[in-house]
Amino acid sequence: MKHYKYILFCFLSATLFLSSCSLDRSPLDQFAENEFWTSEDNALLALTGIYKANIQFNGPEYSPTDWWSYGGLIFLEFASDNAYDRRGTNSNFYKFSNGSLLPNNPYINNYWANSYAKIARCNRFLEGIDKITAAPEVVARLKAEARFIRAAQYFYLSQFFQDVPLVTKVQTKEEANTVAKNSKSEIVSFVISEFTASANDLPRFKDLTANESGRASKQAALAFLGRILLADKKYTEAAKVYEDIIALGDNNIDPDYQSLFYPSNEKSAENIFSMQYMQDMAGSAMPQHAYPVKNGGWCIINVAGGLFESYQFNDGSSFSYESSLYNPNNLGQNRDPRLDYTMYYNGSTFKGTVYDCHPDGKSVDKIGSGQTTQTGFLMRKYFDETYNGDINSYGGNIPIIRYAEVLLSYLEAKLEAGEPVTQDLLNQTINKVRGRASVNMPPVTETNPELLRPVLRNERRVELGMEGIRYWDLLRWGIAHENLNDDIYGSPFPGAKRMNYKKDGATNIIDKYSRWYVNKRGFRVDQDYKWPIPQSEQDINPNLR
Repeated sequence: MKHYKYILFCFLSATLFLSSCSLDRSPLDQFAENEFWTSEDNALLALTGIYKANIQFNGPEYSPTDWWSYGGLIFLEFASDNAYDRRGTNSNFYKFSNGSLLPNNPYINNYWANSYAKIARCNRFLEGIDKITAAPEVVARLKAEARFIRAAQYFYLSQFFQDVPLVTKVQTKEEANTVAKNSKSEIVSFVISEFTASANDLPRFKDLTANESGRASKQAALAFLGRILLADKKYTEAAKVYEDIIALGDNNIDPDYQSLFYPSNEKSAENIFSMQYMQDMAGSAMPQHAYPVKNGGWCIINVAGGLFESYQFNDGSSFSYESSLYNPNNLGQNRDPRLDYTMYYNGSTFKGTVYDCHPDGKSVDKIGSGQTTQTGFLMRKYFDETYNGDINSYGGNIPIIRYAEVLLSYLEAKLEAGEPVTQDLLNQTINKVRGRASVNMPPVTETNPELLRPVLRNERRVELGMEGIRYWDLLRWGIAHENLNDDIYGSPFPGAKRMNYKKDGATNIIDKYSRWYVNKRGFRVDQDYKWPIPQSEQDINPNLR
């Protein structure tokens, strides 16, 4: 169970360590710094405020408040080929990949502003922490946590905005209004050095105590370091970092995939770092956004047909609507078990009753009939279906980095570094992930790098499906313009009288597999690999144009 005092710090500290604008334009004298830095307890209070920042608790998150909140992380799947926002063309996430991403997109602004507000808190913390009286190792750890959080913000900024200001000290208003951009390469170098340094002073995962849930560990810093090295194509260095995590031996592949995302198993050694929620006290409203109408939800989180089709049959063969293993009346039959752990579909039982979205039916969840599913697929991952409490205050954590990602990234780093891929390496990585008891998919035996690459990328897609990582993967692989320039389809409904078809003028284009047509993406290769700096920031500071 999460420690009450640790959660309570979050709410108290919000009033003490708040920054009004994105680049810390608030007056420096609004905080009694000298009075605040008097004890280790105050430092912990401030640090927890940095972790939690502006995240919305016990109510719907209508726009992204943090890279790690459900509205900032899970909803980023809407920009990928894994999911579709029920709000369709009105969704600001949809605009990330439909050819209409502009500097005035409010969600771009939210990510930017919240990142720099968090960075400002970290800078203020790091300039004040040496004033407290505490053991040197305690101060070193607290500094390492703040540096980890700050580096994580710059990791995301470098991956999406690329060229951004590198701010490492408390700024005056004038400095904030005139700061210049640093190159992506400078930001990446900073992130690498900060994650490396913080890992040295952070405790190992196994040494985190029960009341330290959600705090950074050595493995969390190393896993983020692996991410930035992988994205920067420093494959040999990335492989070494992942080897270090594996060698520590604190983490493992949990045999029960489904429960990894439930409150009952959220402290599994597979969950290296997670966003912390606590039922009723600091709960998540993701069920409100995700549940079907029959359970009081808004059907916002729609799984796209592309993710559904990525799950193999349970004999290890690729999915095909023409396979004898495909059952149109039970879409999960003969499939990789992770499909049913991640999503549900027409005819599935969800929370004790049947989910009926068939277009010819009369269910309140009938597809495409207003505020209902637009794809026929809804998300099951994260939801313990025995939970009957307030759907605006669910207590399930959201994993940010799992050990499964570490193993798959390690294999990718070795493959892309040009090192020989052996069966032993496959068994240590991808086959450990596929072979967990609750999944038990056939082992991968392909060792040819060109043939293994798509197998590994697909495995990553299904294993990490709806965990907020797919869009980043598509960007860093340089294939977003290929994957996000296609029609979006949902569930198949063979024989349905009412269907949503793609149009060619007034002509319906009949899908050969009877899939429900949803929409189309239009990712622009010359523009959409790099997010624009928010217009409001450019208007204040011409150096950001």
